[in-house]
Amino acid sequence: MAFESVDALQRTLAETVFQYAADRKKAAGRALGTLVEIITFYTLHTWNLRDHVVIERSVPEFANPEILHNVEFSLHPIQARHEVEISPLSLPLTAAKIKRHLPFLHETTVKSTQALSRDAVKRNATILVESETGPVIANVDTLSDSNCRLIVCELSTDPFAIFECKRVGVEEGMRKGPQTKEKAKHGAYVAPSVSSLQKVRLRNGQFQGVMEQPDGSFRTGLYDEVLREVIDSSSAVELAGFILTVGVVSNHGNWFTSDNRNKELRVLAQSYDWLLFLTDAGLSQFIDRLLLNPTPELEPAREAFLASYPRSSGTNRFTKVRMAVDADEALRSVLHGARSRG
Repeated sequence: MAFESVDALQRTLAETVFQYAADRKKAAGRALGTLVEIITFYTLHTWNLRDHVVIERSVPEFANPEILHNVEFSLHPIQARHEVEISPLSLPLTAAKIKRHLPFLHETTVKSTQALSRDAVKRNATILVESETGPVIANVDTLSDSNCRLIVCELSTDPFAIFECKRVGVEEGMRKGPQTKEKAKHGAYVAPSVSSLQKVRLRNGQFQGVMEQPDGSFRTGLYDEVLREVIDSSSAVELAGFILTVGVVSNHGNWFTSDNRNKELRVLAQSYDWLLFLTDAGLSQFIDRLLLNPTPELEPAREAFLASYPRSSGTNRFTKVRMAVDADEALRSVLHGARSRG
């Protein structure tokens, strides 16, 4: 089923999935935001970046550590990587149980968190401990009834990239409102403030890239050219303090066209280093296969989604942080398959 816009998709979700909610449209909108975050996380997974990811972490401004900004996903260099086999497996799989298999953590107090719950819900990028050099995270890699394999990574404190999700636009029946503007303003402030590579607008409207070197001199050039040079560099000196900023945007169909870009889009495009779009067609195809006309391979993910949005209170089993094991397997399989075909 094709939808002409995210508005139409949101209306359909409100009428078919969230018809019980007091504010069906708001419930559908929140679910769309969650889906964008999930798509982003599993896309990073297909790019073999899962073990670098920390979810919902505060990132300091460059050279101004007193001010922190929370971002959906930050990607950090891996200092050390450990494979842990736990057999026999006893649930819940807590940080304390994982610690027993990691000698370097024996003298450390770990967090009271679970990488895998008793009801088979995994926690993506479980933080076991925050050390002086950075977070130690665990991801469930493979799982059976009797054993579990985890990948535990010691990460550096400073990220090399951040990903933020922005489901923005002018919703049906509304004029351009404060929420859209605030999302754009937030991205416009955070993205340029966290990296050592700074933007300066020239009189001709172009952006100059400026990066202070350790000796106090400045490396400058057109921003996109300096950005490319830094990304391609293997110099630890050049990369120190550099953070690639990426915005992942799903837009309402009436937010902009190729000929008419609204101010908010221009603000985001000029703030992030890269701006990635989830098209209306791509997002609606995924949700159609997941919820509206479910395919067999995504049925476990659909069940986890519906269990997370019950008529009465329920437990989240379908978010970027907490994901049912069978739903996780389904999403990985489908998105890895889509990547190999694409």
